[in-house]
Amino acid sequence: MDITTKDSATEATPKSTEDRRAVRAPLKLAVIMGSNREGRFGPVVSDWFVSRAAGRDDFTVELIDLADTDLPTALSFNPAARVRDQLAKITHRLAGADAFVVVTPEYNHSYPASLKVLIDWHFAEWQAKPVGFVSYGGVSGGLRAVEHLRQVFGELHAVAVRDTVSFHNAGALFDDEGRHRDPDRPDAAATAMLDQLAWWGLALREAKSARAYAG
Repeated sequence: MDITTKDSATEATPKSTEDRRAVRAPLKLAVIMGSNREGRFGPVVSDWFVSRAAGRDDFTVELIDLADTDLPTALSFNPAARVRDQLAKITHRLAGADAFVVVTPEYNHSYPASLKVLIDWHFAEWQAKPVGFVSYGGVSGGLRAVEHLRQVFGELHAVAVRDTVSFHNAGALFDDEGRHRDPDRPDAAATAMLDQLAWWGLALREAKSARAYAG
């Protein structure tokens, strides 16, 4: 009969506790502001969402603003030095993220070209990670852009969570200080989406720590 002594059981406890803490380390959430359009409304929506996500203890939040990058539409396996400099600003930030939230407007029933360019310059950085969406626009609230993005991220082996946050006729919903005029429903929607991202982010991080994703 194998009898575990008190001493050996005690010695095993710290390692077990350390492992549990490592698993529960906050997820790195990259919030991507997808529009670089002149006069864009994106900063208002992004700032609102970041303030909600940053209030949680299961995420650390980083904002990636595509207005700060200038990636060309012509893709290359051997990019020029100028393009490599642009990629150096952003690729490592995507690679280090455990989860993403894409903040997107709707342009002509789809999402901005700046966002498509960012997505297409990367591949492995998206794989086996969850993605959530915050959209804004007119009557549709940007939801048609989100439906297009779901297809794209599915092709990239990312997991798009079900719930979204959408703002219909967004310009009328926020005051001059960027505060939502009636925050209860969007706050609840943001919480639901972040809860789903947290579940998927932790599950996928644990799975990848046990076995590399084979996609």
